[in-house]
Amino acid sequence: MISSDRNSAAWLQRPERSNMLMLRIMTWISLRLGRRAGRTVLHLIAGYFLLFAPASRAASRHYLRRILQRPVRWQDIYKHFFWFASTIHDRVYLLNQRFDLFDIRVHGEDLMRQAVASGQGLFLFGAHMGSFEVIRAIGRRHAGLRVAMAMYEENARKINDMLAAINPDAKQDVIGLGHIDSMLKVSEQMERGTLVGMLADRSLGNDAMLPVSLLGSSAQLPLGPFRMAAILRKPVIFMTGLYLGENRYEIHFEQLADFSAIPPGQRQTEIRRAMTRYAELLEQYCRQAPCNWFNFFDFWQTAPTTGKED
Repeated sequence: MISSDRNSAAWLQRPERSNMLMLRIMTWISLRLGRRAGRTVLHLIAGYFLLFAPASRAASRHYLRRILQRPVRWQDIYKHFFWFASTIHDRVYLLNQRFDLFDIRVHGEDLMRQAVASGQGLFLFGAHMGSFEVIRAIGRRHAGLRVAMAMYEENARKINDMLAAINPDAKQDVIGLGHIDSMLKVSEQMERGTLVGMLADRSLGNDAMLPVSLLGSSAQLPLGPFRMAAILRKPVIFMTGLYLGENRYEIHFEQLADFSAIPPGQRQTEIRRAMTRYAELLEQYCRQAPCNWFNFFDFWQTAPTTGKED
């Protein structure tokens, strides 16, 4: 049963803890004094969340208990917060093309290369797990490759503000959703050879949702990203950039779905199959690198069923 999920948008109600002045200060420290100096501040940030963010702390404990299958210690939660802060901090360098600072390993690059070579355009579906920005490192090895993020307008505004504070040249890489012409803009970007990335694990509260099995319980995922890919009849590749500590990242590409040749009357079936596969990949990479899950709210809470499948 497909539903409209109000509870899954609880993350939108969290107080905005990012501060543009602080971000600009962190950017200055990071670029002028180096990554090591910037990382010393991260311990304070992780400690702050551990002490003064009870909702995020509870969500971290809930998730870690699922993935670790043992009692969760405060050190586990601290590490979870520290790794999250580390990936946010590394955006400063990744958005400024400082890939030389990182040890980045890529798995499944041939899959993406073949899809790009086909010239038909494609979606990259990620999640709030690891770092999506690290994919920019792929562009260094493939001249002319462009990646744009598609997200809803309020999120796009916040991200654009953040990008302007870090590197104003990166602002053009965000496509706002929620407008009549949004899908047309996505399609136009694909025709130019741009890979369009979307984080497909969160709803804005009024999206139709589909329950999937994830880490032993039912979780609600938004249908919107998968419907768009199906309507535009494009292939979808799953992507995650896992942070492994210090300066190490692993990028993984996996085949998720190919909506380019959907049999008549099979769109909903193919969407369901793709969403199930997406949830399986989320679980696979959560188990591989547990501290990369960055949904700090109750992701598994049950949503009321109010809609019908369409």
